[in-house]
Amino acid sequence: MSRGWDQVHEFRAMGSPCVLRVAGADIEPAQVRRAMAMAAAEVARIEAKYSRYRADSIVSRINAGAGRTARHGLDAETAGLLHFADRLHRESGGLFDITSGVLRRVWDFRTAVCPTAEAVARTLELVDWRAVEFDGKRIRLPKPGMELDFGGFGKEYAADRAATLLRDAGLSHGYVNLGGDIRLLGPMPDGAPWHLGIAHPRRPGEVICAVELSHGALATSGDYERYFDAGGRRYCHILDPRSGWPVEHWQSATVLAPACLAAGALTTLAMLEQAGAPALLDGQGVAWILIDAQGRMHRGGPQSAPSGSSALQPASRRAS
Repeated sequence: MSRGWDQVHEFRAMGSPCVLRVAGADIEPAQVRRAMAMAAAEVARIEAKYSRYRADSIVSRINAGAGRTARHGLDAETAGLLHFADRLHRESGGLFDITSGVLRRVWDFRTAVCPTAEAVARTLELVDWRAVEFDGKRIRLPKPGMELDFGGFGKEYAADRAATLLRDAGLSHGYVNLGGDIRLLGPMPDGAPWHLGIAHPRRPGEVICAVELSHGALATSGDYERYFDAGGRRYCHILDPRSGWPVEHWQSATVLAPACLAAGALTTLAMLEQAGAPALLDGQGVAWILIDAQGRMHRGGPQSAPSGSSALQPASRRAS
């Protein structure tokens, strides 16, 4: 470590606690602070641009035009993300569908009441990315009530963008952590990997295992973020776009990949694929950790992420 210097910037965004950490910087601390402020501002920009909770976001404006004849023009960034979502939809056989967020209308996890099968079936009529008119420059949602939801990859995209800004500023040791979705800038200043904890899906505040990671990204999806228990069954916020009902097979899925955007998409697909998740993830050549419904851990893929810089470790070490 050239300066023996370590700075952490904490903030909240996208409904999650966020941390930027930089160590061993070769530039002045004031420059590092400016770079971290820019990275945090980039996360805020992406949230404002794509949040469905903001009436002035691009997503909300597109959704407000559902069923109308006019198409909504797209900037290059938004078009790129929609191309990514389109590819995921095709390659997953429809499992990854950014029109499925509309199902939250019948699944209110605050009331802890299951919707009727009829209500789910009616809402499913609005879930179909294939019906969306998207030509790369413009988009139209053909049915009134249809919606886009970038919740399946927005936070991960923001983590990658924040890390890019920090690296462009000359920072190469540290990480971006947006609510557990992590993108590394590089290893610790002495070359050692960072020790990152994976949240325990049934014991809040505890980790179930740790990952040693120097480069690349890590993301986790689970049934413990928004859920309710009823009749001995857990109903979580990860909803299958084919049935409209919550997944059940895994308590959580963690993936290590070169970019957070890819890692996050694969964790969502793993939860949706249910029993087929190991084969899906092995086919992508990524390292993964799955916690099944009984709390048992399953690990697979290469012993390092595609960057050759990570290893799965037991739970004896907490995140640093």
